[in-house]
Amino acid sequence: MSQPVDGGVARVVVDLLRGQVADGHRVLLACPDGGPLAAAAEAVGASVLPWAAVRAPGFGLPGEVSALRRLVAECRPQLLHLHSAKAGLAGRLAVRAVLPTVFQPHAWSFAAVNGVPAMAARGWERWATRWADRLLCVSEEERAEGKSAGLRGSWALARNGVDLDRFDPVRLPLQEQARDILGWEADKGSDGARGEGPLAVCVGRLCRQKGQDVLLRAWSGIPPRVPGARLVLVGDGPDRAGLEALAATLPEPGSVHFAGPAEDPRDWYAAADLLVLPSRWEGMALVPLEAMACGCPVLLTEVAGARECLEPGEELVPVDDPGALREALVARLADPVACLAAGARARARMAEHYDVQDTLAKVAAVYQDVLRERHIPAPVFSGSPERMTSRKSD
Repeated sequence: MSQPVDGGVARVVVDLLRGQVADGHRVLLACPDGGPLAAAAEAVGASVLPWAAVRAPGFGLPGEVSALRRLVAECRPQLLHLHSAKAGLAGRLAVRAVLPTVFQPHAWSFAAVNGVPAMAARGWERWATRWADRLLCVSEEERAEGKSAGLRGSWALARNGVDLDRFDPVRLPLQEQARDILGWEADKGSDGARGEGPLAVCVGRLCRQKGQDVLLRAWSGIPPRVPGARLVLVGDGPDRAGLEALAATLPEPGSVHFAGPAEDPRDWYAAADLLVLPSRWEGMALVPLEAMACGCPVLLTEVAGARECLEPGEELVPVDDPGALREALVARLADPVACLAAGARARARMAEHYDVQDTLAKVAAVYQDVLRERHIPAPVFSGSPERMTSRKSD
């Protein structure tokens, strides 16, 4: 079960579906119909169960819970995997641990709010741990945040990973070719000549979580210090109109471009000199992993998962600090040689530590442990030792 149906969560879900379907399992996905997740799930061979649910909790929650309860009764799955806060809320209320349940928050709900709403979210998560056989985190810091909030449950860890073949720099166009493929006219001056300045790219849903407003405030003053510097925001979301209005107030608004959503961001990773993601909260963001796998260096804020995916000692920027972000951007964009070297090191780190096949194996191990604890015969999932032995003998 998943809501949201776009962004990094959707890509993580599709990777899991692909691996499980390839291993011969019957995999059903309950999610809102008509979005990118439903189409991608069907494309990899999963069966999609339309579930009408909005992203945030609201007055429609009782109906959403009832709909999930009916779907579960009809399908009789062996195990439920709930992705993100909304599916975790509705799914646990619907099933209440009658079936084996894995909850994967993809960043805690209480990190997104303050004051009374944050207290209420922490209270819910503490209560609802009784309805999850595993709390599955994507980073050590996400797990630490949950424990610090008073959650008492059975924990597991499966860091996000990427398809290293799909995000292989060898398979991507060269930087100038990528910019031509994208048809990015902002890369050219008024005389039609190609600009020589560096390109920073931010890929993500245009919303408060991803911090593009902080990035735009930081961008003010960068073009004079880094001649020809350009910024592209790739994505769409509820904050787009406000962000465009903010960009229009900058001293050099022409240095910022809104590219809209991209089904496949790889060309943007190839085109960029630097990927910047100034998030306010995360579990472990997938976009930086994809960019680094493509050989693109990244600049991140100090949120959960960021320190784990970077080289030891690499700089992180404080959350909600446009001044610190500005200085870090200037330092990176003014040194293209260092950016290239950082990109090469990032690719090597991804190849060593963040292969999606490792993620699939760890999730498979979680499923098997949960089923065995419930005394349910456990099928052999992709990446498990039994399955890997079988493949070698084949």
